[in-house]
Amino acid sequence: MSESVSGFFLTQVINYGAPIFALTLFLGAVGLPVGASLMVIAVGAFSQQGYFDWGVMSVLGLLGALLGDALSFGMGFYGRDWAQRKFGASPAWRNTRAYFEKRAWGTIFFTRFLVTALAIPTNLIAGGSGYPFRRFMFYDALGEIMWIVLYGGLGYIFGSQWEVVSEFMSNFGGLTLGVVVLIIGVRQALKRQIKR
Repeated sequence: MSESVSGFFLTQVINYGAPIFALTLFLGAVGLPVGASLMVIAVGAFSQQGYFDWGVMSVLGLLGALLGDALSFGMGFYGRDWAQRKFGASPAWRNTRAYFEKRAWGTIFFTRFLVTALAIPTNLIAGGSGYPFRRFMFYDALGEIMWIVLYGGLGYIFGSQWEVVSEFMSNFGGLTLGVVVLIIGVRQALKRQIKR
């Protein structure tokens, strides 16, 4: 289903340009499976081929992504009382919040382009933890700029091979997520071992 949604949005971006690109990145930032990273790579490739103005696409795409991130931050902020009631007593919840509070800026920045699967949960946790909105948006903007420049740049450089690049970046993102989960798991296991 996700591939057909991505294909639909890619067709719309090709037909209607920057406003649909911005909308697609907005929808991706609030959690809909629209293939936002694929879209950024494809737009970079199509810009290289002369279909789009890369500058306009980048700016509008960035605005769409930032608005979506702000909305998902807001969902976390306004849903924090419910989340606290539901999960607040759990050690996992407390550990996650403590971990986030120690490493918030890096978590926000790197989940924009390196471990993108964790971007939306990060937005929700940032909003729900009371992290300052302006600071969130600062690190968010830096990360989103990096995402658009890196992914769009790869699409631009590799042009007609953008689908291969997209597949590689998807696999790389999955590998990175797996490594992050492994490191956190090993670290937690070592902490428990030391406490015994």
